[in-house]
Amino acid sequence: MNKTHFLLLLVSVLLSSCFQKNENKEQPKPGKPNTISIIIDDQLWYGEVGDSIRNKFASPVLGLTQEEPLFTINQYPAKLLEGFVTDSRSIIVVKKATVDKFEVKTNDKTLPHNTFRIYGKSIDDLICSIEMNSPEIIRAIRETEIMKLQQDYSKSLLNPAVIKNKFHIDLQIPTGYEYMLHKKNFIWLKKEIISGSTSLLIYQIPLNKLTKNLDVVGNIIRMRDSVGHYIKGREPNTRMITGEDYAPYFSIITLNGKKTFETKGTWELKNDFMTGPFINYAIIDEVYNRILVIEGFCYSPSNQERDLMLELEAIIKSVRVNKR
Repeated sequence: MNKTHFLLLLVSVLLSSCFQKNENKEQPKPGKPNTISIIIDDQLWYGEVGDSIRNKFASPVLGLTQEEPLFTINQYPAKLLEGFVTDSRSIIVVKKATVDKFEVKTNDKTLPHNTFRIYGKSIDDLICSIEMNSPEIIRAIRETEIMKLQQDYSKSLLNPAVIKNKFHIDLQIPTGYEYMLHKKNFIWLKKEIISGSTSLLIYQIPLNKLTKNLDVVGNIIRMRDSVGHYIKGREPNTRMITGEDYAPYFSIITLNGKKTFETKGTWELKNDFMTGPFINYAIIDEVYNRILVIEGFCYSPSNQERDLMLELEAIIKSVRVNKR
């Protein structure tokens, strides 16, 4: 009887271990941010088709202090099974076929989230499809990356009460950020990291301040420079200003259903050596008769800035303006 019990116990343990291994094997890898797996034959990859892919998806990111690619690209031979490549949230399959075809498959439950298939009857057809569809692919990948970061942040958030009570907004700020400065209409939060720091600024100004003339970009620069005296270096007479070497990149988007001015550029400390990239969102909020400004910037000398700025963008784009 004891031998029977022992055998039954041994079998149950082995079965449990086996099931657990299978479950662990099915768990997708988390994937690194801003990484794309390209499944393509070597002959196409090292030719004009590969050049077109690199030109579109590895072009320099705008607004950084150093050159970094839009996405990190990992190339795999086409004979590799698509399902095997799980080290990124996005896969692009490029191959010659009997028909021209562009297809997008999105899966929110398992990785990768996005699979894009580009088929073409000739090299010219493939290049044409890449040129035509790359904006849609880039937009979808960035939205997925931001959504994944926001999901991660939601697991451990900073107490939202202070920001909510002051600015009437909900903003998902992950723990790790600390309040550096708290004024009537201005808040500065900062997180120390190994390579430097990331910061968030939240402030508001009267609605007519930004739209009083047609020079919106100039108004935004003057607006952010006017609050720059809050951000100081260790030496006297140092304050944050907008970098003057390169013109900021400007676009108009919709954020939380509101017209928003998006500005990307570089900042620097006047009379100091510190510099870095920033991303500024000036939200037109007619309900509260204000311009709500949320800005993220980082200081990461001699280290990559791309992923840090994406993290800040994900935080800012989680903003929700409360109803009055």
